[in-house]
Amino acid sequence: MAHTSLKAATVIALALVATATQATERDAIAGMIAQNSAFEPPLAAPPPVMEPSAPAVAPAPRAARPAAPRAAATPIDSYPVDLLIALANDAVFTSDPYPRGQHSDPRMIKLQVLLDRAHASPGVIDGINGGNVAKAIAAFEMMVGHPIDGVMDAELWAKLEATSTEPVLVPYVITDKDVAGPFVPVMPDDYAEQALLPGSSYRDPAEMLAERFHMDENFLRRLNPGVDFFAVGSEIMVANPGRKQTVKVASIVADKGRKQLFGFDADGKIVVAYPATIGSSDLPSPTGVHAVKAIAINPEYWYRPKVNFQQGNNTKALRLPPGPNAPVGAVWIGLDKPTYGLHGTPEPSRIDKTNSHGCVRLTNWDADELAHLVAPGVVVDFREPELAPAQTAESEPLTTGTTPARTVPY
Repeated sequence: MAHTSLKAATVIALALVATATQATERDAIAGMIAQNSAFEPPLAAPPPVMEPSAPAVAPAPRAARPAAPRAAATPIDSYPVDLLIALANDAVFTSDPYPRGQHSDPRMIKLQVLLDRAHASPGVIDGINGGNVAKAIAAFEMMVGHPIDGVMDAELWAKLEATSTEPVLVPYVITDKDVAGPFVPVMPDDYAEQALLPGSSYRDPAEMLAERFHMDENFLRRLNPGVDFFAVGSEIMVANPGRKQTVKVASIVADKGRKQLFGFDADGKIVVAYPATIGSSDLPSPTGVHAVKAIAINPEYWYRPKVNFQQGNNTKALRLPPGPNAPVGAVWIGLDKPTYGLHGTPEPSRIDKTNSHGCVRLTNWDADELAHLVAPGVVVDFREPELAPAQTAESEPLTTGTTPARTVPY
């Protein structure tokens, strides 16, 4: 769908919902899957400690084809799509409260994109007001020395807008590379089935593009109703999250109370903040201070039920192939505590909404950014919740503490 004007008010009544294409033949699936990444080239770093390296898997070529049929979706709440785009790009601060619940709001779209650009990640960009947005606002308040309450006000909005002036929603043309794949229409939930595949690739171009532009996949589809994401040359509207952080991270705080991960530079200033899933009651994350030991982009995942946890009836160790839909996503940042690390996820919209198996789970794009900012030896301080449930976790600024950095050999 071509958007001829960001300010057009054309009413578009239909949108599409992301539904997984059902594949019935294992051989057909396996033939289409191989490593696939929407991120930058791998870092020159060793694979996760104590885990064997993945065998090289040559991507299988794939010709462009029509997108699989999708069920019709509801419009984006009460907004015609082109009007929503125009309102999001032109949004200004108002004191009117943001709507709660599953309603995309133009002001919230702009706020999420601006926070993402300021390196205070709100998680997936979807235009919906939720807890990750409030945490990102509080993180930005810490960054700029604003009183910390996790609530947007006129002064803070002005500081946020001052960080960038580009539109928050922009056109993008689908390329040959975007549709080349390989893709896997259905990623098995069962580890034994997933282990049979040569790669844990994206399901289709829409999922890949959603992650590239830090968006919720369903929001991307609803923003582009009727679009064939396999069609080269199709113009779509996407979020414009801006450039990655380049300031190196010297230390990390994994805050279990805030459910956020903070990266500090050498001067103790917060330079990145990400929503995070940090362990669970059954499989808690580490405590105390640890250090980064190894970094891997697009890692394989070794399931070891006798060491970590058991999934279903899988009692044997399994090698799960690399890819963004692997259990640890597209990135692994291993710690000096064996089997623990910071990593990506195949389900970015569920960050901070579900538990992890003891590690720190980030969106793939946040994990990828962090992987390019850290090095072996960077301290990771796991902070326990210090406030009572009735208190606000964002009420006090963070500090890096006094623990000196430790260099950990490979």
